[in-house]
Amino acid sequence: MKKILTTPISYEQIRDLRTGDTVYLSGMLATCRDAGHKRVLEEGIMPREFEFRDGAIFHAGPIVGTDENGKKYMVSIGPTTSRRMEKLEADFIEKTGVRLIIGKGGMMKDTAEACRKYGAVHCAFPGGCAVVAALDVEEITGCEWEDLGMPEALWIMRVKEFGPLVVSVDTEGNNLFDERKQLFRQRMHCILGDEVSLPDNLDV
Repeated sequence: MKKILTTPISYEQIRDLRTGDTVYLSGMLATCRDAGHKRVLEEGIMPREFEFRDGAIFHAGPIVGTDENGKKYMVSIGPTTSRRMEKLEADFIEKTGVRLIIGKGGMMKDTAEACRKYGAVHCAFPGGCAVVAALDVEEITGCEWEDLGMPEALWIMRVKEFGPLVVSVDTEGNNLFDERKQLFRQRMHCILGDEVSLPDNLDV
């Protein structure tokens, strides 16, 4: 059965999700990258037209076009590497109450702990699908912080069955990418022997 999260996202919608599950999102979604996180955390500024609490954000820098009537539309919306936001995400989750964070790849222990503590999830969106992702955007309903530039501005949109999204961190703090790293290490040791030393920062 296809699992679709709808905004506003309650804890009940996500509490039973586990790493590796596939979900989709319908409702309101906003892009929010490095500069947006810093604006919230360092400047204490919240958007006027978008509610982070029980909402969903996308680590993405979109390309936005304007039609002949002056209406904005999404050309492409590819995910940004989520790990770039790792040093900011835990505090962002605590301050805003956001429930769903979407991006490319996974997050690390601080974000995983914040997801467990405050009831949020991180989901990975497949890279290389920016134009396909734009097809799930029904309408751009607003934009804030345009002074940050197109990639860093807060683009607010209505989406329908946006995905697929793979749960990488669940509400228990389980981390899919960490789990896969450990499995990779075990298999490498089986192949190469225990004398092989693999770096702690190995990424897969």
